[in-house]
Amino acid sequence: MNALLKIPAQSWLNSIFARLIMTYLIFVIPLILLGVYLYHWSYDTASQEISLSTERRLNQFAIELNREIEWMELQQFDIAEDRKLNRLAILWNIMDQVERRETLNYLSERLAAFKNSSAYIKNVYVHIPAVNKSISAMQGIDDYDQASFDYFSSAMEGKDIRFTVKGDTLNLSAVRLTGKKGEGPLFVVQVELDNAQFQNELSQLNLYPESATLLIEEKTGNVISDHQQRDVILSSYREHRRKNPHDSFQVKVEGVNYHVNQLHVDALGLSAATYLPEKMVTKPLSKFYTWAWIFAITSFIAITAYLYSSYKLIHIPLLLLVKRFKKMEGGVLDIPIVHHRKDEFGFLYARFNHMIENLQQLIDRDFKQTMMMQRAELKQLQSQINPHFLYNSFFILNSLARTGETERIEQFTNMLGEYFRFITRNGTDHVPLKDEVEHSRIYMEIQQLRFSRRIKVDFGQLPFGMEQLQVPRLIIQPIIENAYEHSLEKNTGTGLLRVQFHMKSTYIEITVEDNGEGLQTEEIDMLQARLHNDADTDEVTGLMNIHRRLVLTYGEGSGLSLSRSDLQGLKVAIRIRWKRGESACTDF
Repeated sequence: MNALLKIPAQSWLNSIFARLIMTYLIFVIPLILLGVYLYHWSYDTASQEISLSTERRLNQFAIELNREIEWMELQQFDIAEDRKLNRLAILWNIMDQVERRETLNYLSERLAAFKNSSAYIKNVYVHIPAVNKSISAMQGIDDYDQASFDYFSSAMEGKDIRFTVKGDTLNLSAVRLTGKKGEGPLFVVQVELDNAQFQNELSQLNLYPESATLLIEEKTGNVISDHQQRDVILSSYREHRRKNPHDSFQVKVEGVNYHVNQLHVDALGLSAATYLPEKMVTKPLSKFYTWAWIFAITSFIAITAYLYSSYKLIHIPLLLLVKRFKKMEGGVLDIPIVHHRKDEFGFLYARFNHMIENLQQLIDRDFKQTMMMQRAELKQLQSQINPHFLYNSFFILNSLARTGETERIEQFTNMLGEYFRFITRNGTDHVPLKDEVEHSRIYMEIQQLRFSRRIKVDFGQLPFGMEQLQVPRLIIQPIIENAYEHSLEKNTGTGLLRVQFHMKSTYIEITVEDNGEGLQTEEIDMLQARLHNDADTDEVTGLMNIHRRLVLTYGEGSGLSLSRSDLQGLKVAIRIRWKRGESACTDF
């Protein structure tokens, strides 16, 4: 059995897996069966009650809305038959100014009274082409709206509809014809309905805040929802109403199950649908108060027993293992777990003890060897004092002595002393970045005594936040020396050396670039490949030495990167990973 399931315990009966299965069977299955029975019973009852309540609300809303629309249509018809309005549309050209003004004011006041008579009305318009005016309840007498006149007069031709949809707004419209064939309408009466009022009324239909109610115009499919953010529910309803045009149904939207009740108001050409989250159906379960308490008490006892068993069998042994791992993270590798267990945790403890033994051996063999190699490479770099540089330094000193420039001799010897003091000292392998930069600046100033006329230097300012960053020694000056030796000294024109510092959110970057003419792009690519792919080679060049030490100190993502400079020479980027506010001033 153990071989079949691959359980690292001495026997099946000793395995935690078997104990958990038995505990589950004894305590959980009876509770699950009881809970399933109670849930389905209460759910069906609550669902039926809520559906009936929702249908009653939808029916009442439909009756009241139909009554309101019929009243508005009656008022609209009355306005269309208004004697003064018809006289204005027919006899405008022969009416005097006083009569025109009085009639227009009369119509504006009547439209305002019509608009205020119903909360569903947003505005009422009369578009009269003969007058070249559009009169509304809100704006009064305004410029003629040709587009609205054409839209509503054409929308009514040969169509048996009660609503005209313009944009996302429902409108009631009436057209007054002249009675003569071929002539356009005298005017159009437009009643613009208020979407906000519909949304407010639809919100009143929701039994719960999580519910959603939609009103759909059947001809055009235009939808008014109780909230604008119901777009996801709206798209789901459009998909499912084709499959269930008359019945209630259930649908899942963004992981939430909804009960959908819908009602078609054929007289208005409208449909109303209410979405109720399934989780709300389970709320009205007060009838089952006694059963709920019995279930809760039973569940509590079962859960307590199960948790106690889990604590004894799993949590205590696991806690011991976690504590040992924390000690291991802190560097304590000589505290094995003493145990006599024969289950899976006994297997884990034995593997853990074996792991820390192997880890100690790996540290002794690999980590210490790596640190020794790092220090050896640093010593090698320190010993690589360029004889050519030393010869040139003495030549400069001799020239200054011949000319009797004692102040410059003092300045030069101080710089030369600081240079060799930094490069030969055997203290810590890491220094503040400001010291490394100062050493590189001194080297550059020494070289400028030789090449001040041939080579220009742009040495950037070190940002304040980078000054105390601890870095390996000799990571900038050897790169500058490389630029002088292999590029700038051989340049036929004026040389340019640029050193810049950049501070990013997760790393800092120091760039050294020149305008040398010696390297081709293919050679730069080859150097870059060797730098990053020959990590295990015995060859140790200056650039490779710096790259290895940066990777060892800061991890992957740090090191050197070679590319073509904007100055058309070689660009060497020194990248050091760090976290803003944490590592910038931390000793490594």
